[in-house]
Amino acid sequence: MAPKASFELLRVDPAAVADHIADTLRRQLGEDLHRRGFVAAISGGVDSSVCAGLAVKAVGAAHVFGVFLPERDSDLRSREMFLEWVERLGIPYAIEDISPILEAAGCYRRRNDAIRRVVPEFGDDWGCKLVIPGSSLDSDRLNVTRLVVQPPGGQLRTVRLPGAEYREIVAATNFKQRVRTMLAYFHADRLHYAVVGTPNRLEYDQGFFVKGGDGLADVKPIAHLYKTQVYQLAEYLGVPESVTARPPTTDTFSLPQSQEEFYFALPVRQMDLVLYARNEGWSAQQAAAEIGLSAEQVEHVYRDIEQKRSTTRYLHGKALLMEPVPQIRAPGEGRT
Repeated sequence: MAPKASFELLRVDPAAVADHIADTLRRQLGEDLHRRGFVAAISGGVDSSVCAGLAVKAVGAAHVFGVFLPERDSDLRSREMFLEWVERLGIPYAIEDISPILEAAGCYRRRNDAIRRVVPEFGDDWGCKLVIPGSSLDSDRLNVTRLVVQPPGGQLRTVRLPGAEYREIVAATNFKQRVRTMLAYFHADRLHYAVVGTPNRLEYDQGFFVKGGDGLADVKPIAHLYKTQVYQLAEYLGVPESVTARPPTTDTFSLPQSQEEFYFALPVRQMDLVLYARNEGWSAQQAAAEIGLSAEQVEHVYRDIEQKRSTTRYLHGKALLMEPVPQIRAPGEGRT
């Protein structure tokens, strides 16, 4: 656990930050995007809840539309958290179960077929998730993914996951983020609104999003804020404690899964500090003294940070053109 004092490194003035973001959102909406309001897909997590709150602060509740897009693997508590927050914000909203779309696209079938190549007896009613073993922090091998499965009423089983099956499971589950984005843009198109993206700085920096899915949006109001800072805004904006007390989760697989066990080398708040130290150019020894890890562990996480930046760089990129088209400029380009 990091020393409590070290979290002061990420302390912000939430009122000033929220005002700045709201002012910027208003300007971007009118000057760059030329839209009438915002669509916010709210998952029941703190990031999407804060983004919805910031959108309301920017343009008022009448010009923000919330959408909740569950599917059959979603945590049932998420719906309650969504309803509590949108009703407190006073925004119109829609709830759309995306399971039929995912079923038609073969999301569950493709995922389960890949799992059965590793666990032949895997049933469609079993639970599953992907994890990076906790011991990876002290290992020289980075991000060796395991598959965890559980029959109804049975014990958890963990198996090594070959690369081909890992990629196919991830490709299948990425349907979920892409379908959600498709429906967010449906509502944005019919309302002449812009879509709000929800990645925080840790997720944005480390490529923890799906290209064409939750990585696609018109504005990303918290991509410059560490998760620790997002929690500070959540408290300021009045996000319910049921949301802020919930551990960060992917809410993608049928078994409960934290972001740490799926993607990051450390718990999110501690990962924030290591990323901050890396961005500030601190040595591993300097960071270790502040964060409460050994220098060797910090070096390991530094390597993991750089590896993820390298392997996910393409997620941030625009489509490559054969020749430049100088007459076309994206919104916000050229602004001084």
